[in-house]
Amino acid sequence: MPDQPLTTRGAATHRRILDVATREFAEHGIAGARIERIVAAARTNKAQLYAYFGNKEGLFDAIFFGSLERIVNVVPIDAADLADWAVRLYDEYLRRPDLIRLATWARLERRPAGHLVDDPDRLDDAKLRAIAEAQAAGRVRQGDPFDVMALVIAMSMAWSPVSNVYAATADEPPELHERRRDLLRESVRRAVAPD
Repeated sequence: MPDQPLTTRGAATHRRILDVATREFAEHGIAGARIERIVAAARTNKAQLYAYFGNKEGLFDAIFFGSLERIVNVVPIDAADLADWAVRLYDEYLRRPDLIRLATWARLERRPAGHLVDDPDRLDDAKLRAIAEAQAAGRVRQGDPFDVMALVIAMSMAWSPVSNVYAATADEPPELHERRRDLLRESVRRAVAPD
């Protein structure tokens, strides 16, 4: 099992490795990322990286699962207002485009079909329960809660860094983002409205 940093200096090195590796994996994917570039930019060495993360796959896992937890914590679901949740996801993709790129690399290089992660690692139980409760209360259309969640997430990604149509950036004019938020909000509202 990889070591955890015990000192302040070790914790700082650990954090630098994670920050640099996040950029490296987001840009190059799992296969294209290079440990040599990561340790050079993080001002550390391979021995330290391997002590903390075990190997390249372990480093990617630490970053990837951390990004999944971040999305859940920073953009918690509100099943009473799935349209607002979609807009908040859109905004998070603008703030942290690396997070959605990491998920895309995991999809491309690890799991081309099915769930993105194994069942024990899925973080969608609370989301699915919230959607099911909103359905039972008549606030959200009927259907498999997972499918409703997947639809809303897909709509929120329409302009994300992995869009096959157009990838938005935070540098675009605010009024353009506001128009997209309005369209997204109204589209999701209509898509999930009760029958």
